[in-house]
Amino acid sequence: MSDRTVTFSGLENENLLELGAGRPRSALSDLYPSLPILRVAEVLDGRIESSVQDYAPDAYRMAMGPKVSRPGDVVLTTKGTVGRVTLMPPEGPVFAYSPQLCYFRPTANGPLKPRYLYYWFKSTEFWNQADALKGQTDMADYLSLSDIQSLKIRIPPLDQQAGVIDVLGSLDDKISMNDRLSTTSKELIRSLYAQALLRGTPEELPLFEAVDIAFGAPFASSGFNSAGEGRPLIRIRDLKTFMPQTWTTQRLEGKETVIAPGEVVAGMDAEFRPTYWLGEEGVMNQRVLRARSRVGGGDALAHEALLRPLALVESYKTGTTVAHLNKSDLATLSVIIPQGNEIAAFEAVSQPLHRRIVVCAQESRRLAELRDTLLPKLMSGEVKVRDAVKVVEGVV
Repeated sequence: MSDRTVTFSGLENENLLELGAGRPRSALSDLYPSLPILRVAEVLDGRIESSVQDYAPDAYRMAMGPKVSRPGDVVLTTKGTVGRVTLMPPEGPVFAYSPQLCYFRPTANGPLKPRYLYYWFKSTEFWNQADALKGQTDMADYLSLSDIQSLKIRIPPLDQQAGVIDVLGSLDDKISMNDRLSTTSKELIRSLYAQALLRGTPEELPLFEAVDIAFGAPFASSGFNSAGEGRPLIRIRDLKTFMPQTWTTQRLEGKETVIAPGEVVAGMDAEFRPTYWLGEEGVMNQRVLRARSRVGGGDALAHEALLRPLALVESYKTGTTVAHLNKSDLATLSVIIPQGNEIAAFEAVSQPLHRRIVVCAQESRRLAELRDTLLPKLMSGEVKVRDAVKVVEGVV
């Protein structure tokens, strides 16, 4: 069987694919007030970044119609940051799709495998068409439903799709395993910190006495570039992806803060949540802070100690349009830390877990680079599956 090229509307007309855009939030809120809405910002490449853990009963899910997520859906962002794509996981949770998302459901046992379609949205074939369409308005980049229906996709035979999926999927599966190891390590650190607080009498200190806070510098946009010239600039938008999109050639001696993998950072706008920086070393832009413990316990202690006070600030700033965190806010906060002899004990057991988090992230970044190198070559046929298998066998 040979390749076939067809538009998405053609696949729809043949009942080989269901696709659609999400509903307006107001309609979703009125019809299904308890159903969480999946938004563009929560769809990252290859994963969903949402705190929702709810599951909808099957009967309720069926009653809500097609614009509700199903396991295996391919989901594409279509406005603003166009082209982020993910697969809805088999274990849920269930979301309603917002209007800036488009979902794709290839027919079971049809000519197009969902995971192959997921990889196709990362291919040159998709981006050559999307780049020609997404900037047609004076507003933010946007792909309309009719734009998407007009896209042409080359569909190879199922065995070729399966080969591509096996190669790229083995890399993605290893990345997913690293993500699970990292999540488990973070949960263990949190549990160990709670146990350390329960032993003895914990101490409450002003935040600035327990944690050293460094703030990002106001790098000039005239020195920004997206070509990788200079040093990666860590901005608030990068704290979820760990993939800076901006580099700077500017140097601000005595003012700038360099962030190494594993250090604790937090944004100072909208969400104030400490996280381990898991990208490459870079310099920190303004409105981002770095935290280091002054009392021992390493980066893990700085991270755990900041969770409660920053969550408190976020909760009382939710009334503003965009919440902002300032140095004066931090000066009013206190942190609770274990008693002195428990800090060293906590560091001894948390440090290997923290190191595992960093190592997993570094390995996943290398695997993702290999995947992204192989993907366009496999999708275009430039590299044969059998040759790609040999490359991948040595790393997974």
